[in-house]
Order: sequence, then structure tokens, then C-alpha cells
Amino acid sequence: MKAYGFIIIAAVIALSGCKNRNGEYDANGVFETTEVIVSAKGSGEIMQFDILTGQDVEAGAQIGWIDTTQLYLKKAQLAVSIRALSNRKVNVSRQIAALKQQIETARHEQKRFETLVAQNAANQKQLDDITAGLSTLEKQLAAQTETLNNSNNSLSDEQESLAVQIAQIDDLIGNSIIKSPVSGTVLSKYAETGEFATTGRALFKVADLGDMYLRAYITSSQLTAVKIGQQVRVFSDMGESGRNEYRGTVAWISDKAEFTPKNIQTRDERANTVYAVKIAVKNDGYLKKGMYGQIKFD
Repeated sequence: MKAYGFIIIAAVIALSGCKNRNGEYDANGVFETTEVIVSAKGSGEIMQFDILTGQDVEAGAQIGWIDTTQLYLKKAQLAVSIRALSNRKVNVSRQIAALKQQIETARHEQKRFETLVAQNAANQKQLDDITAGLSTLEKQLAAQTETLNNSNNSLSDEQESLAVQIAQIDDLIGNSIIKSPVSGTVLSKYAETGEFATTGRALFKVADLGDMYLRAYITSSQLTAVKIGQQVRVFSDMGESGRNEYRGTVAWISDKAEFTPKNIQTRDERANTVYAVKIAVKNDGYLKKGMYGQIKFD
């Protein structure tokens, strides 16, 4: 009789536990975070890369670098070429100074002979010859000036082209510095100092663990009562110490139904399809990626 009574009590407790598990919370899910896999932007030997898994990194801070020796040598070569082109440029004013002096002299002679012709002290042919010579000199000046300017412009264009190449190398050198695009915690490290990196090779994975998401699943009947920005209560399992409660915000609601994941319970266990939602939660340090959590809609 005592044994029979014990079995009844145990059954009542079990049923009570099932009821609390299914009815106490509106949805269950797993905590996750936005992960960023950082890849190499340059190629070469990794000269320094001393971060450790679990280490916190700041966005934009240098955490390593890839060998840039060949890039610096190429940049120096281009700088020498720019200086050589600069030395090939000519001073146009100095080059045409003599010709301009001849023109000035010819104009002075033209005026003098115009006066002499007016006084019948010289003939018209002499004046015409001086005028023709002046016209020739002026044409020579225009042609020479244009040629010299074109030559200098061509050299300037070459210099600009080399300057663009230097800018490209500077960009490659900058890309050889390994940085984290976000502040967060290093989750995985895929390369070590001394290894050869190629453009696109994954170096490490980082995530901001300060902003977590609880990916939970709700039924179609719950979907109509949930909206973006809605405040909810989030609970995390802390083992023997019980549960921690957080304030969360509905950040995303899936517009497509899916079959209930095997490791997720819903409020209505009979539901075959559910909708995924993401609840944004500020992490106080106790939330971990992959930890189970529950939500309660206010």
C-alpha cells in the first residue's frame, strides 16, 4: 500500500514538472551571437599574430601583420621613377627666352621702319621683310611653347600614373596589417606566426559577446501577438544556482515557417511548424554562445 502511494506521488510530481516546463515559458531557444570571420587582405609570411582564443580585441586595433618587404621595395622604385621624370621636365620660360628676345627686337625694328617709311627715309619692302620675319618668329614661339608644354604635360601624366601605383601599394601595405573589424572576443584562430597567408585565407573568428541573441521558435498562434521592438523577459539556465532574468527586445521575426528543430520545445508540443524569432539581449558576462534560454512575453 505504501509502495502504491509512493508511485502515485511520483506520477503527480512528474506531471506537474511537465506542465511547468511547457507552460511556464512561451518559447525556448539557444543563445547565439553575430560572428565575423576575418580573412587576410594580403599575401605573404605572417610576421606577427599573437592573439589567443578568448582574447578581447578592439575594432581597428593592430593585432598582427604580414610581410611587406617587396611592397616597400616596389614603392621605392616608383618614387625614383617619379624623381627621374621630374628631372626631365624643362623650364618653358627659360627655353623660349631667347626667341622672345628676338621677337622683341624685331618689333622694335618694325616700329622704327614704320617711322622711316612714313618719312620716306626707307622703302616699303624693308618694312614688309621685317614684318614677315616677325610673323615667322611669333609662329616659331607658339610652336615651341606648345611642344615644350606638351612634353611637360606628358611627363606629368606619367608621374600621376606612378603616383596612383604608389597609392595602390600603400593600400596593399595597409591591408597587410591584421585588424579586427569589430570589438569582441576571439572565438577561433586559424593561422599562426610564420605561416604563409594568401588573400582571402581565414585568420580568425571574432564575435561581440556583449550583444547576444536568443534564437527562439514560436507557433503560428503566438506569431500574431509578437512584433519587432516588443519587450520580453529572457531567462537563462544557471545550473544549480537557478535562472537569470534579462530584458530582451524582439529584433527579428522570420516570415517563413519551418519544422520544429529536434532540440527545441514549443509551448504547443503538437505544433509541426514554427517561426524563428531573435531576441536581442545585453550580456552581463554570464550568457554563453550555445546556452539554452527561454522567453516570456509580457
